[in-house]
Amino acid sequence: MASLKELNKLGQSVWLDFISREIIENGELGKYIERGITGVTSNPSIFEKAITRCSIYDAEIAKLAEDGETAQDIYEELAISDITRAADMLRPVYDATDGLDGYVSLEANPHLAFDKAGTISEIRRLFKLIDRPNVMFKVPGTIEGIPAVEELISAGINVNVTLIFSVRYYDYIAEAYIKGLERLDASGGDISTMASVASFFVSRIDGAVDKTLKDLSIDSLMGKTAIANAKMAYSKFNRIFRGERWEKLASKGARVQRLLWASTSTKNPDYSDTLYVDELIGAHTVNTMPPDTIEAFEDHGTAELTVDKGLEKELSRLDKLDAFGVDLDTVTDRLLTEGVAKFVASFDSLIESIQKKIG
Repeated sequence: MASLKELNKLGQSVWLDFISREIIENGELGKYIERGITGVTSNPSIFEKAITRCSIYDAEIAKLAEDGETAQDIYEELAISDITRAADMLRPVYDATDGLDGYVSLEANPHLAFDKAGTISEIRRLFKLIDRPNVMFKVPGTIEGIPAVEELISAGINVNVTLIFSVRYYDYIAEAYIKGLERLDASGGDISTMASVASFFVSRIDGAVDKTLKDLSIDSLMGKTAIANAKMAYSKFNRIFRGERWEKLASKGARVQRLLWASTSTKNPDYSDTLYVDELIGAHTVNTMPPDTIEAFEDHGTAELTVDKGLEKELSRLDKLDAFGVDLDTVTDRLLTEGVAKFVASFDSLIESIQKKIG
């Protein structure tokens, strides 16, 4: 048996990939924190499940509707309430780690994923409303989202860059974070208070690539691409956050932008249900796990440093993919577009469900 606290000792934080009012009020979130959870993430799909499949929100929805609130206004009030309460529960973790951990992430309206100015405006507004130092605001790693990351970091707003699939895009994302810190420092801001994560969605890559490999009858590479891609990102992370430029910021208290492994529940039943945990353990990383993955890891996972092992072998697998005509850049670009579309669909379904509740 392994424990989440063992991962903490190895330099990896574990964030719960789920939030709902029910787990806040019934004490379940508190128990997760006791077990070693040091953060919480949310997204439109998570809130859709939480709000539409549980009656705990119904009374507040009815009251807000009576006050004349629209369905979208009601969603925002419910989400902000849950995020704020979770952030307050995690504040002792934030304080004990001097701001390294204890964060709760909230996603901007996914309809703004390709709107730089809209994303910046929306997150600035939410930042003022929530007014908690341990909340991160999610910005998708789109072409339009990346400059928004720089702008928000320069304004002193913590950012979780989400829906990252491509190591190629990661260069630009890390650069946006570093430039944001440099601008904040130049304006007299305190960069030692800033935090950011770059969230790579892992299992979806195998889900997409494996379909092609199966058609090509290349079984030897199935279930290998996502881990190889993540390890390549970690290798790049170790190169980016070093050297004279970074050390100048680090000397003023700047923290690296940690890599976060998202979508770590195993979708293929033929693979280990702890595959995307066991193979990606390392310093300066976060693994955000849904409840089922946490239970599986604590039951039969393995807590040991793995993310920086076997890099050459993993890179050779990516080379083989290319040799077989599988263009990983094309796959990851498509996954980003599909990821945004899925969040938009979940968001719209959620608003529609609230609208039905209020009549």
